[in-house]
Amino acid sequence: MSPPPRPPYRSTDRLEVIPTAIAEVVLLRSKRLHDARGFFVEAWNRRTFAEAGLGFDFVQDNVSASREPFTVRGFHYQAPPAHQTKLVSVLRGRVFDAVVDARRGSPTFGRAVTAELSAENGLSILSPRGFLHALVTLEPDTVAAYKTDNHFSGPHDGAVAWDDPDLGVDWPVPPGRAILSPKDAGAPRWADWDSPFTYGADS
Repeated sequence: MSPPPRPPYRSTDRLEVIPTAIAEVVLLRSKRLHDARGFFVEAWNRRTFAEAGLGFDFVQDNVSASREPFTVRGFHYQAPPAHQTKLVSVLRGRVFDAVVDARRGSPTFGRAVTAELSAENGLSILSPRGFLHALVTLEPDTVAAYKTDNHFSGPHDGAVAWDDPDLGVDWPVPPGRAILSPKDAGAPRWADWDSPFTYGADS
């Protein structure tokens, strides 16, 4: 398997690339064509993304539908060799999204990037290999889409506690309102978790 592309990534006339505090994590917005009916957008185009330096070989599409606001999904990851880059967007509704650098030895190890993604703002977030990803829904009946550059592997699947204070994510969730799966409710704390990712490896 070839290593994933590396930044710097760049905007083109069809794809806006928005840097964040961590170089490997970027926000993306594809150009929308509007008319009286609504809009049309190429949510992903291999050639357009490659021109922006984002030549990822996505192999799987996932969709999550959440009925209630404050539904939490994450922090999730897949350990090597099944580690994944994720491109996350919202098809309906709105989410607060967070990505955490989990690469041991990284200068940004343990730091998070957060963003609001919605069907209205058209933003996507790139969560690279070696990073944890989580989101919480902010509206009823929210639908999120994930492209991944590696297939799902149950034996390599894992999670870290979404609300761990060591990660410093200011989640917009009222106390006691988070809706969690058993997997996420039982996820280990950051300090108790041994990251399988190493900075500079095929992360």
